[in-house]
Amino acid sequence: MPALRLITGGESHGKAIMSILEGFPAGLTIDQLAVNAELAARQSGYGRSGRQRIESDQIEIVGGVRHGITTGAPISLLIHNKDAANWTHVMSVDEPNGSDEAVAQMAAKNIERFRPGHADYAGTLKYAQGDVRDVLERSSARETAARVAAGGFAMLLLRALGIEVASHVIAIADVISPASVSAMANGQITELARSSEVFCIDPETSERMKAAIKQALTAGDSLGGRVEVLADNLPVGLGSYSQWDRRLDGQLAQALMSIQAMKAMEIGDGFAGSQRPGSQVHDAMFAVDNSRQSTLPVVRQTNHAGGVEGGMTNGERLIVRAYMKPIPTLKAGLPSVTFPQFEPCQAHYERSDVCAVPAASVVAKAMVCLTLANSIIDKFAADSMRELSASVTDYRSYCQNLNQKDRADAP
Repeated sequence: MPALRLITGGESHGKAIMSILEGFPAGLTIDQLAVNAELAARQSGYGRSGRQRIESDQIEIVGGVRHGITTGAPISLLIHNKDAANWTHVMSVDEPNGSDEAVAQMAAKNIERFRPGHADYAGTLKYAQGDVRDVLERSSARETAARVAAGGFAMLLLRALGIEVASHVIAIADVISPASVSAMANGQITELARSSEVFCIDPETSERMKAAIKQALTAGDSLGGRVEVLADNLPVGLGSYSQWDRRLDGQLAQALMSIQAMKAMEIGDGFAGSQRPGSQVHDAMFAVDNSRQSTLPVVRQTNHAGGVEGGMTNGERLIVRAYMKPIPTLKAGLPSVTFPQFEPCQAHYERSDVCAVPAASVVAKAMVCLTLANSIIDKFAADSMRELSASVTDYRSYCQNLNQKDRADAP
């Protein structure tokens, strides 16, 4: 079981989406505005649906925080769905009352056609459902609001330890940004990304991405893309090589691939590295020049590994990318079948995004923050922030001093 465990609940058009984050240290001062800013970013982005104009997501903390400070108890969060007012009969926990209003609303929201690429078909068969909506409501990416809320808490924890995480959009469809972030601090990346309607740091590419999204909208189609998440100042040794489920690269892959519509991920050079010889992939290590300050006992001139070697962080910048397929709800629709008759039809359409890649970059950041926070809590003493900060500081000092000639204090 992970040291930091997240459980989410609720349906897309139900009363609320909820998060329970268990294992979070006591003593962290919570900035609700920072968490709500992440939720607002998840709702923004060119190509989103009209649903985002209805909702204005903000957290309601119902447990685990007192007087603005975490208590060590499970952090319990609610995000109310304003649109639920329009779905009272469809999403009622009680049996339909049979009124004319209830019958009309149920008929208007009925789903009888599967969408290729969605959870509709497999989920309906798996859980022996009689109504496709029972699958749609929980499989919807609306659930990611709960992840972003919890990820906001993880982001604050990492920030308190001097670790900054950023995300941005690299590509939408075949429009790829040429901009490099290698020389940018993560704070600058976030500022540039959030100033773009598609969360791309390159203004010219942002405009071409918007044009591609507009063209897809006109055609009744949808677009996917690629997002990147970066983390700076991570301690060496988060994760482990000792067991498969403790490897950080595996945990990051699971976290990112669990996001709706993600179909691939990579760390560092990833796909490109598989096509090169080892001499062009592995990051050579050099002794630290004593005239320079370094927080690590070695220095590197490259970071093809993306900050992870042997299932553990190596102290370099963490670089991960996730690849998102186009959203399966198409206005034009694809050939499908009805349910329960299984007769030929065009797929169901319900209000949906044309492109949610910018929002996905925010969700990906949240999942990376949660994964890194879990690894830190797993490695260090973490019942309270006082213990955690002291433990991390001591370990960083140990690693930094290993390159000194006097190693008397090293084990």
